[in-house]
Amino acid sequence: MDEFIELIPGLPSELGLECLTRLSNSSHRVALRVCNQWRRLFLSDEFYSHRKNTGHTRKVACLVQAHEQQPHSEFDKQTGSTPPSYDITVFDPESMSWDRVDPVPEYPSGLPLFCQLTSCEGKLVVMGGWDPASYEPLTAVFVYDFRMNIWWRGKDMPEKRSFFATGSGYDRVFVAGGHDENKNALKTAWAYGPKIDEWTMLAPMSQDRDECEGTVVGGEFWVVSGYATESQGMFDDSAEVLDIGSGQWRRVEGVWEAGRCPRSCVDIRENGKVVDPGLRIGVCSVRVGSRKWVTGSEYEGAPYGFYLVENDEGQNRKLNKISSVPDGFAGFVQSGCCVEI
Repeated sequence: MDEFIELIPGLPSELGLECLTRLSNSSHRVALRVCNQWRRLFLSDEFYSHRKNTGHTRKVACLVQAHEQQPHSEFDKQTGSTPPSYDITVFDPESMSWDRVDPVPEYPSGLPLFCQLTSCEGKLVVMGGWDPASYEPLTAVFVYDFRMNIWWRGKDMPEKRSFFATGSGYDRVFVAGGHDENKNALKTAWAYGPKIDEWTMLAPMSQDRDECEGTVVGGEFWVVSGYATESQGMFDDSAEVLDIGSGQWRRVEGVWEAGRCPRSCVDIRENGKVVDPGLRIGVCSVRVGSRKWVTGSEYEGAPYGFYLVENDEGQNRKLNKISSVPDGFAGFVQSGCCVEI
């Protein structure tokens, strides 16, 4: 970052950089307008890496969350048939604050249904889903840049797929499995690089896996459970693991509870251990640094709640309920991911 000199008049460049590095992310929108040099700095990948390496980024949970939608007609009012609409909620476990990301410009009234959410180098990536009006599967990719607070359209996914596994690491987003527009389960896999806006085909998995769940742990992309086309709803207990470096898959048995849907509730450690989120109904689990954010109910009919797990390594594991949820942020959470901003 040698090109950035005298960032703050009267201070050495190193000290000026240190001061700007400590600015909170919420202040960046204003800082971008101070001068051209500050704008170039704040938008550079080098500055993001510097903030990350010096511990001045923060991790937040980004959630696909339902919000109340006003009925469009008297019929809707009488029947309650207005379908739920979903936005992206941002929860910061440090400040315990709740906020929303601006809507995707092409979908101002709500996200594509069942879209997948992941992150890559401080950017939020929304992929696939169904068009809210036609229910047609989409290949669209949208990227939200927290540095500029804007959305941009990425290169479409090479194949139509729904309910697929996704994860991110090493400047790439990985997708695998799911099903095509004819509801045939898939075993194909791809990687997307937001920086270069390109998709790369990966080796296929050994079997089709619909409604699987994905996560990147260390240098591996885990694709957990799922089922084949002819085994509708019969969730497998195995996982397939992609070694990101070599591009080779391996199969691991007995990872998951057979018959149980893994969607949005898989949490895997680097030793391959799967951590139970502690809830059973409507579960969504997002690891945010050393904590885990969890939502759902303990059993059918139990209250729907939001929780933070401070320690889930041993016997002292406890769900701490988040009691102060602001109005408008108590809706059902479909899925989520952690973003370091």
